[in-house]
Amino acid sequence: MAQKRTTTEGRAAAGAVERKVLVRKPGRAASASEPGRERLMSPLQRSRLERRGTLEAITGNGVISACVMILAAVAAVICANTDLYYPLHEWFAQPVTIAIGGWEFSLTFELFVNDFLMAIFFLLVGIELKYEMTVGELRQPRQALLPMLAAVGGVVLPAAIYVVVNRGGAVYGWAIPMATDIAFALGVLSLLGSRVPPALKVFFSTLAIADDLLAIAAIALFYGHAPQLGWLAAAALVTAGLVFLNRRRFFGVAPYLTLGLVLWFCLFQSGVHATLAGVILAFTIPARSDINARALVSWVESKLPDLDERFDAEAHILGQHDFTHAVTRVERVMHRVTPPLQRLEHRIAAPVNFIILPLFAFVNAQVRLVGVDMLALAVDPVAVGVYLGMLLGKTFGILGVTYLMVRAGLAELPKGVGWRHIAGIGILGGIGFTMSILIAGLAFTEIPAELLAAKTAILAGSVSAAVIGLAFMAFACRGDGPREEDEASGDVQAPGDAQAPDAPAVQAGAE
Repeated sequence: MAQKRTTTEGRAAAGAVERKVLVRKPGRAASASEPGRERLMSPLQRSRLERRGTLEAITGNGVISACVMILAAVAAVICANTDLYYPLHEWFAQPVTIAIGGWEFSLTFELFVNDFLMAIFFLLVGIELKYEMTVGELRQPRQALLPMLAAVGGVVLPAAIYVVVNRGGAVYGWAIPMATDIAFALGVLSLLGSRVPPALKVFFSTLAIADDLLAIAAIALFYGHAPQLGWLAAAALVTAGLVFLNRRRFFGVAPYLTLGLVLWFCLFQSGVHATLAGVILAFTIPARSDINARALVSWVESKLPDLDERFDAEAHILGQHDFTHAVTRVERVMHRVTPPLQRLEHRIAAPVNFIILPLFAFVNAQVRLVGVDMLALAVDPVAVGVYLGMLLGKTFGILGVTYLMVRAGLAELPKGVGWRHIAGIGILGGIGFTMSILIAGLAFTEIPAELLAAKTAILAGSVSAAVIGLAFMAFACRGDGPREEDEASGDVQAPGDAQAPDAPAVQAGAE
């Protein structure tokens, strides 16, 4: 989701900049010699820029990223049921070692994926949460109340179903069916295109974000090891350092990432699940720019005469030191416009969606069914609890709480959204691949049989929810007709690292 939103914002921001350039202020005529893109770049450079735009559109497509992850999971299941299973597991058990002098830190490749790389995924999730709490749906509690409480219903009922089915047994896996996979669920919903009411997409996105918050809280509170207080204290000090950087308006990304690595190590050693370092880091990275965006256009315009005066059309660019120095000063300021939070999201979204999540799926979806009694597996309480929790608990939890809120007069359904849409969203909420597998691995690390049952049920439940939900939503949206999505518009802000002289005024506050 974060990736898709970023692409939309980029297009909106580009359009806003283009409009500001093309629309002249009163009393100022447009120059007939004003250069267009064809005069700024050669045909080869324009072609490369277009290819880059195409690549960004592909990597920003939620459907494509979800399909890549599905293919990785399918490949994992196929490999797990062939002779590749054993060499793969030997490879997963190989240590990844970092050594500095006499100090050495080592963890298996599987732990490296599940604890370190997934911390980067949680960093992206945290960025999305902070975005929504700053300028998105979660900024207005009243508007977000209905989907957020619906998410609570979609968490409590699946967990309750699992506990009832497994009472007296493997109750520790109660949190497995409660998570909704944002990437998969929104990817499936996007297959219906413009037939889905825009308000429904907003409702589902807010619900999925609230669901993520609850899943993160469950991991933090219930699925860590016995905490080591010394390392927890060290993690608290590092967190205080991150907050200090934010409060002192440090807008460079590098100091935050450095302390983020230290925070991850402290949490890993403390017994608390280290992926939470990603969320903590996201909430301390500034979401504001240190450039006054309102003064930016005027400042750039004030620099244009100086640039025009310094430029010599007859000289080689390498020899125009005054011109390139002036351009560099402008570049430094322009680099500071985008907030660190947004710059970091741009850097990690594609690697997370196309490398980290598929790798996580391949490593963790190794469900080997060779020689397994399928009937016994199908009636295993863990498998039954997870499957029913995902398919029934999510549906009736989301639909039930929404119905009670509306009937009590505490909320209203979004415009253009009916009960059939809410029911469809409830079914799609049962797609819980990523978080569910992560929690299953934490819950049943030492119990292979239960872990196999949980993973099998997660795969079956996610596929069932996707197929049934897509079919149901196609029926629910069949009379809605084509719609155009509303594109959010606003000032795009963000920062850089070096302060340029006589730059626009600095913003007060970092968030």
